[in-house]
Formats: sequence, structure tokens, C-alpha cells
Amino acid sequence: MKTVTMQTQSGEVQEWRDSRRYLWLLSTLTMLLPLFTVWLASSTGWAVFWWFGFLFVFGVIPLLDMLLGEETENPPEALVPRLEQDRYYRWAVYVCLPFLYGAFIYAAWVAATWSLPWYSYLGLAVSTGCATGIAINTAHEMGHKTDRHEKWMAKLCLAPVFYGHFYVEHNRGHHVRVSTPEDPASSRFGETFWEFLPRTVIGSLKSAWSLEKQRLERQGLSVWSWQNDNLQAWALSAVLWGVLMLWLGWAVVPFLLIQSLFGFQLLEVVNYLEHYGLLRQKKDNGRYERCLPEHSWNSNRRVTNIFLYQLQRHSDHHAYPTRSYQSLRHFDESPQLPGGYASMILLAWVPPLWFRIIDPMVVRHYQGDMSRANIKPRIRDEVSARYGGREPVN
Repeated sequence: MKTVTMQTQSGEVQEWRDSRRYLWLLSTLTMLLPLFTVWLASSTGWAVFWWFGFLFVFGVIPLLDMLLGEETENPPEALVPRLEQDRYYRWAVYVCLPFLYGAFIYAAWVAATWSLPWYSYLGLAVSTGCATGIAINTAHEMGHKTDRHEKWMAKLCLAPVFYGHFYVEHNRGHHVRVSTPEDPASSRFGETFWEFLPRTVIGSLKSAWSLEKQRLERQGLSVWSWQNDNLQAWALSAVLWGVLMLWLGWAVVPFLLIQSLFGFQLLEVVNYLEHYGLLRQKKDNGRYERCLPEHSWNSNRRVTNIFLYQLQRHSDHHAYPTRSYQSLRHFDESPQLPGGYASMILLAWVPPLWFRIIDPMVVRHYQGDMSRANIKPRIRDEVSARYGGREPVN
């Protein structure tokens, strides 16, 4: 563990060790889930292992989260500049990209050339979607940086799922409108994930196109200019998919579509749980208050945070979008999810379970005053009548 040392203005020497310094490399293993899937399934002959990627993400990780608990330690703020300058943490992210492409291309070759029953083919595609979906988080970490090379690497990470407009919408749309009714990526109280999914997919796509159109028009350029970040990202996807189809034929097309659908819905289900029901209040001038720790659901589950570059410390990310993952902080005032993202995703896929567990937490967060929550418009009156300003009885 590398020790970070700094002398404060008072002359005191501060030291801090990142106990997870080398554990961050475990994130690269998620990029290799398709390889592990093929190896386990082919070496054992057990068809269930074609679903290994899914079983690892939604079985093994939640179990480890439960067993290993939470990590709430924050790095000393005085040492954060040194942490941010340590290039090791950037390379720990960069290595994901070749791992992702190697595993993705190999899985595509297996899907197209091996004689697999439909359930094994589907399992391989979903397991690959787990990897390419998690790679969107890698793109998220890169896309917030100012380095132009990292921005291109972010687009490359998004190429397998054909969801490159996320690069534009997340940075310049979601971060501006987060936890408001105008944000397609912020879910509303009483809205199921399956209602949220088409709303956010369509809304985010429209928003990304509009944002680029406005940016390019300010520069005197057409929205169809090659400088359009959406077009650049989509072109990378088109080239990648096109090369695979030319090489492997039509047999690879269902694989590409399934892994893409599963991958980008992973992104959107994470969006769903990160801001569910939370609302920034409007000030007297009609503008929304700045995004505060109370406007994001957080989790300090140790294992998921390692695999997702501390995405679960979401409040700090929204306050300081360019702050690197190793420096993100826990805030006591942030609303906390009862589990890590992997287990929460399972709940979100089953709306009655999600509502039963999370809705009372939203009501408690607002101390029964649901006029302060982001509620699905169609049920706003019903919610007001149901709670009447009181906290729910457990």
C-alpha cells in the first residue's frame, strides 16, 4: 500500500494509506466476464455456466457485499491533490479498455461459430452484456476528465453497446438537471423501472442530440458536422459492429443486439436507483438549488464500490464531477440504500419489492413532507392523500 504524505500549513506531517490501492484493478476482471463464462462452460460442460457473468454480478457480488460490509473511510482532504496526481489510478482505469475489447470480440466469435443451444447463446450474450454494461461506468469515469485522450477512450468503451450519446447527455444534461422533473435520467417516486426505461432512453437520446445541436450552432457548425460527439461515438459503434458482421456473418447479430440491450439497461437501472424520488427544490428566482448530498442515493458497500470505481459515492460525484474515484467521499447526510447497487438492481427489476422497501425510505427522508419529493405526476394527489405529511408506519 503506497503511503501518501503531505506537510500541512501548520507544519504537521500527514500520512494516509489507500488500503484499496491495488484492489481497484479488480474492476478489470468484470471486463473479462465473457472469457470466464466460455472457459467455465466449455471446461465443465455445465450449461448454467453460460450465465456465469450474470450469476457473478447478481449473485456473488451481493453476497460479498453482505459478508464484507461497508467502507466509510474518506481520504484526508489535504492529501486529495496528491491522490489526484497519482497516475497509477488512471492506468488502473485504462487497462479496462483492451480487456473489454479482447473479451467482447472473443465472445462474439464464440456466439457466431460455436453450435450453442438457444439458452446457452442467450446466457453468453447476457453475460457479455454484464461486462459491456459495466464498461459504461468505465466510460463514465473517463468521460468526466478533461484529457482529450480519455474522452476518446470513453467513446470506445461505449461502442460495444451502441450507446455513445451517453457521453454527451450524462455530462451536459444529467449533471445539470439531476433530481428534477426535467431530467430523463432521474426517476420519480411511484414510477416502476419498466416505466422509467423507455422514458429515459428516448428522453436521453433527444436531449443528447439537442445539446450537441446547440453547441455546434454556437460555433457556426451544422449538427451533422463530424465534430458532433454523438456522431463520433455512434460511428465507432457502427465500425465495430460492421467489422464483426463482415467477419462472422449474420449469426453474430442477435448476440450484438442482446448484449447491447442488456448492457444499456444496466446503465439505466443504475440511473433509476441513484436519484429515485429525490428532488432539488426551486428557489424564489425560479432556479433549482444546487445539487447537494441529499439529492443522490448512496451506498458504501465495500465490494461493489471496488468494482464500480466508487460510483456508489454518488453525491460527491455530482458535487465534483471531475473528482477521481479514489478521492470520492462518504457523506453522513446522504440517503443510504439498504444494499449495494447489484442487489438494488434486483429489487428494481421487481417493482412491488422495490416499492415496499424504498418508498418508505423516501418518505422518511422527507420526514413525511412528500411535497418535496419528485413524484410521478399521475399519482401526486394520491401520494399526498396517502401520507398526509406523516411518516409511514413500519
